[in-house]
Amino acid sequence: MTGPAAAMRPARPTLRCLRDDLGLPLPVVTDPLDEVDHPILAKAAEQFTADDAKHERIRAVDDQVLFKVKVQRWRGAVWVDADLPWLVAAGRREDGSTDDFYAALEADGKAARSRYNAENTDALKSATYTAHLLPAREDHVRYRAEAGVRFVRRLQTAILTLSRSTLRDGQEHTVDFDTFTVGLQVRADEGHETYLAVRITGSVPPNLTTLILRYVPGCEADGWYPEYALPKRDLLPAEQAWSNPMDPRAAALLLETDR
Repeated sequence: MTGPAAAMRPARPTLRCLRDDLGLPLPVVTDPLDEVDHPILAKAAEQFTADDAKHERIRAVDDQVLFKVKVQRWRGAVWVDADLPWLVAAGRREDGSTDDFYAALEADGKAARSRYNAENTDALKSATYTAHLLPAREDHVRYRAEAGVRFVRRLQTAILTLSRSTLRDGQEHTVDFDTFTVGLQVRADEGHETYLAVRITGSVPPNLTTLILRYVPGCEADGWYPEYALPKRDLLPAEQAWSNPMDPRAAALLLETDR
């Protein structure tokens, strides 16, 4: 069966699956759950990365669309929320065992359906009930808490890329974020000292400006000076610019590691 066509974000486990099925401790929030080192998670990430990947639905579960993930003796079930795959259940098949993870998942779903129907007036028409496996409030809270980590990593990568690009050609290079744009350009004065100029266009809080300048390689954190005009125009109302001497050794190392 062909799964969702859109490019996926990295697959991640629910907290219940992490604790109960994989038997792993909850990492600190600075370690995103999509980076947990485990074979079934690595396989899920691989399987749901490609736009045209094929996914096999778990037919025995009919109340939700769950997909199979298999690697070594591990078996898993993935539920896709828009473009975010969640590993919602997993199990390990022991050598010589006749137990089947997907058969057990079906049995659990049928038992949960029976309990639901016994406790609720509106009976379910599906053969299974697996809503309890889907991401809960705690999962969404954790995902939002990791947003700052993902943003900082993206910012660091973008600034390194811009630094290498402007060192190669001396032109300004920019990257757009949701509410602002960052631009970097290398300048050389008459004394052959290398300066790196940073332009930030858009509304950003002061602490974000400090963060951006901190991640520019080869520049002293306390060496930034505000600029009040760009080479070919004045600054826009929602624009700021800064410059700082750049250590030539750091610049050379940055280009060397780019090869």
